[in-house]
Amino acid sequence: MDTMRNFGSDFNGSDDYRDDGVDDAQGVEAPPQIGTDERRMHVRAYNFWAQMLGDRFYPPIEKLDVGNLSDFGPNAVLLDFTAGIPDPTVAFVGEALREECELPAELGHISDVPGRSLLSRLTDHYLQIIANRAPIGFEAEFVNERGVNIMYRGILLPFSSDNETIDFILGVMNWKEVADPALSASLRKEVETSIRHAQTPVAVAPVWADGPASEGLEDAAMGAEPAADAGLADWLSLARETAETAKDARVRSRSALYSAISRAYDFSIAAEERPDDYAELLDDAGLSVQARAPMTPIVKLVFGADYDKTRVTEYAAALAHAREAGLARGDLGDYLSRYDGGLKGLVRDIRGSRKNSDSADDRYAAACDALRAADSFGSADHAAGDAEFVVLIGRRCGDGTLAIVAAVDDDVALTRRAMIKAAAAR
Repeated sequence: MDTMRNFGSDFNGSDDYRDDGVDDAQGVEAPPQIGTDERRMHVRAYNFWAQMLGDRFYPPIEKLDVGNLSDFGPNAVLLDFTAGIPDPTVAFVGEALREECELPAELGHISDVPGRSLLSRLTDHYLQIIANRAPIGFEAEFVNERGVNIMYRGILLPFSSDNETIDFILGVMNWKEVADPALSASLRKEVETSIRHAQTPVAVAPVWADGPASEGLEDAAMGAEPAADAGLADWLSLARETAETAKDARVRSRSALYSAISRAYDFSIAAEERPDDYAELLDDAGLSVQARAPMTPIVKLVFGADYDKTRVTEYAAALAHAREAGLARGDLGDYLSRYDGGLKGLVRDIRGSRKNSDSADDRYAAACDALRAADSFGSADHAAGDAEFVVLIGRRCGDGTLAIVAAVDDDVALTRRAMIKAAAAR
């Protein structure tokens, strides 16, 4: 029977690169450290996928070039689910996999794949990756259409066109014919005997992009904070070095990313303290500051002017929030780590706050127009304050009239809420 393992269960690895909250449900843990030639292909395939991931849930399908899949391209297959999950389109099949399965030149859907071919085994697994929303590793044996017992191992990697729906899956498969059972048993016994008598091996760094050894590399590359009298260029250099470390495939982790964003924030503080030097750096880089997005040039100076625009916007929002919150130099990384949902949670809340604020402003403007045009119930003397609109407190009298007993004209928020509610009730 086939065995399936997603990379968040019994495989050893690190989930440092995942954000908390919503992201944890869709996060990815690295596969185990493995050393055979057969598995190294899947290591390279996973690292290829991880390098494209960024801080998205899934790598963007538009960045996948099936003609440039390194040495695992001949063993790869790309399934397209945009037309439906039950019978995905086979968008690409590598030469080695096509030859092993004796596939025709034109292949439409997975249902067109010969029933006892190696490629047909994917149908047992791709629904699992959609359910788990994470890469899946699998291995099994089966007898193919030629009557040959085949041992195969594969990995399925999700891609998305909108960063929410898994609508493409890249599969990489390797295989070999299984030896005669008697010979296999003999070899297995010899291997087990050798293992029992072998010395404990010295631990080596794992080959996975976000494996446990990444922490040591990350810490070594973060560098010490510049001296108090350091120039702005020194702060920028440190921030850039940390950003490059966060992008390094060997140390891809959430903590590395947050350290890089924190260093960018530290640089922004230094830039505020040295406006002339900052202006010179901006001029050299061909950048300018816009009032509505003051932190965007900071992010571009640190991460690069050609860095992903979505990431630039998110990082700039985090820096602006840190400035508004009055965070001290060096505090933003820990702040993001503790924030519910991490960076993505913070950006989500910032956007939600802006949306609510913009919506409230629109409703308030409409309320002002409506109440200016409304008929008056009467008038009363009120000398205090000069606000156009005032909240009045009335007491209902026995004869049905209202006696105005107080006025509140120094609470802007209360007045706005009352106006919006009053206008809506008209």
